[in-house]
Amino acid sequence: MSGNQEERPERPSEVDGTAHLFRALGKIIKVLRRNAGLSQAELAAATHCSEDLVSSVERGLRTPQPDFLLRADPVLAAGGVLLAAVDDVRDALARHRTRHPDWFRDFADEEAKAVALHYYEVQAVPGLLQTPAYAETVFRNRRPLYDEETIEKRLADRLSRQAIFDKWPAPTMSFVIEESVLRRPLGGRRAFREQLRRVIEVAELRTVHLQVMPTDRKEHPALEGAFTLLTPKGRREVAYIESYNHARLITDPEEVRMYAERYGIIRAQALTPLESLELIEKMQGEL
Repeated sequence: MSGNQEERPERPSEVDGTAHLFRALGKIIKVLRRNAGLSQAELAAATHCSEDLVSSVERGLRTPQPDFLLRADPVLAAGGVLLAAVDDVRDALARHRTRHPDWFRDFADEEAKAVALHYYEVQAVPGLLQTPAYAETVFRNRRPLYDEETIEKRLADRLSRQAIFDKWPAPTMSFVIEESVLRRPLGGRRAFREQLRRVIEVAELRTVHLQVMPTDRKEHPALEGAFTLLTPKGRREVAYIESYNHARLITDPEEVRMYAERYGIIRAQALTPLESLELIEKMQGEL
């Protein structure tokens, strides 16, 4: 990647044929929306999703989830055109889910089915919130270096996880991000400005609570590192930690309780969601 990476336009993965399927569906949805006389915001409201999602789907950057296609077909008077693609999209998504690295696959599968997810991040913007440009920067700066094929594969895998925001009913979701993460402009100023905009968009979703942990706090309950709390449907909460491609899914109730306790204290010490949103908007304006 050149030093002008921030000028590079976002594009979907070319790892396999799924990218072509999603791009084609995006173009079809855009034509149907325009023929129906709807704006992106109006289609988003009618299908219970964000305007950003509609925009990203139309540009081929986000996967049009089966639930979205089911809701959009009657709204766009598509006459079953979008419904006909549902099975193909489900198959493509299933193939995507099997491509995660072995050490990460169990968590990715549980994450996609969870009814509650809580993320605490200390090094980088959480993967579920990353834009394509930011995620690509993360993978290209990894040492030892990934080859081009691996970078494309990891990028596609990471972006495919973001389909969780399109689910309905949505899982309970919260994020606590260290302030220092939001002040590290990975990818350059322009790319990072877009990344902060994406964080703001997610923070504004009514299904998400996002908080910033300020660097000026005199106490901190979790200096050991990032972790995730996850509640599978019909099962007890579990915790997940990873470091340098070594992952651990924690199921012991007492150990999980300790992580849950830490997360509760972190949320109490962090800025409120409204204060956090105001801070991130200020950061974006400073770039």
